[in-house]
Amino acid sequence: MIIKKLLIILFLIPFFVIAESPEIFKGEVLDITFEEDTIIPEINLETFVQDLKIKIIEDNNKEKIIDVKNDYIRLKKGDRVFVENTGNGTKEEGSFIIKEKDRTGPLFYFLIIFVSSIIFFGGMQGVRSVFSLFLSFVAIGYILIPAIMSGYSPVLISSAVATAILFIAIYFTHGFNRESTSAFLGTVISVIVTGFLSYVGVKMAQFTGMGTEEAFILSLHGGVSIDFSGLLLGGIIIGTLGVLDDVAVTQSIVVREIYKLQKDMKFSDVYKRALSVGKEHVGAMVNTLALAYTGASLPLILIFYKSEYPVSLILSQEIFSVEIMRTVVGSIGLIFSVPLTTAFAVYLLRSKI
Repeated sequence: MIIKKLLIILFLIPFFVIAESPEIFKGEVLDITFEEDTIIPEINLETFVQDLKIKIIEDNNKEKIIDVKNDYIRLKKGDRVFVENTGNGTKEEGSFIIKEKDRTGPLFYFLIIFVSSIIFFGGMQGVRSVFSLFLSFVAIGYILIPAIMSGYSPVLISSAVATAILFIAIYFTHGFNRESTSAFLGTVISVIVTGFLSYVGVKMAQFTGMGTEEAFILSLHGGVSIDFSGLLLGGIIIGTLGVLDDVAVTQSIVVREIYKLQKDMKFSDVYKRALSVGKEHVGAMVNTLALAYTGASLPLILIFYKSEYPVSLILSQEIFSVEIMRTVVGSIGLIFSVPLTTAFAVYLLRSKI
């Protein structure tokens, strides 16, 4: 339980530094006194309504039982939920709504399975990998997010944090050696290329950074001055780190293994052989990038599919065109990382052999 609370504090609190402080507390569903399925005639949508008795389990009014009407998410007896008091601080009946179901339990359990799987398969390298991932989220939660919320340039901060994350992810996971150095150099240059292309793309397409619901909500919080187009650029930079790290480290290891098989192989021969592996890897990773963004945007794609607007207008919608730009720019950075990292690895590891 202590570990669970520490994880919540570490990863979630920094991301809500701008949130107001409504009265929200945790409760448990004791009973469902009424439940009815209904249909909204105007849109022919099936819905429901429930009358719940909920016991407060985390608040100054702990153990108090309240009545809540719920039409947000279908609940059952024993479910734990977050309840918001909408009654201006009073606790009168009818002043509560279901804010969200408590999902920290399943998230925590799957996190444990994830970490255990990495350590079981990777051994000590798996432990280092988990530690580097932990430090990466610390950098994002305690450096990147607060700095952006304080008004610093999202592009500069994202670039600096991206470099730090790459250093942590590569060196802490794979060790302080020439393979890691070649991967780090190739990835950093690729991040610079990606950042430059992102800047050009955002300026040419005149993205405002306000194309998503999240950005709109963020803009409503008073006292926060954020460059939203810069935030979009920073998001593209951070989003490409994972695949760049993957490809760069793989290329370095491929070069090392080629040298192990034949130490006196020419520079050009090693480069060509390693590059042929890299081409196959890039083909797979570009597909991965495109499908990842497509999967995340699937509900949006379905909305546009039912739309009667022309295709050119749909593609020009910022919420849609940003994802296309994100995929394309990320893929270009990925392509650049292969020859760069391979060249660094062939040079650095040759002198090692």
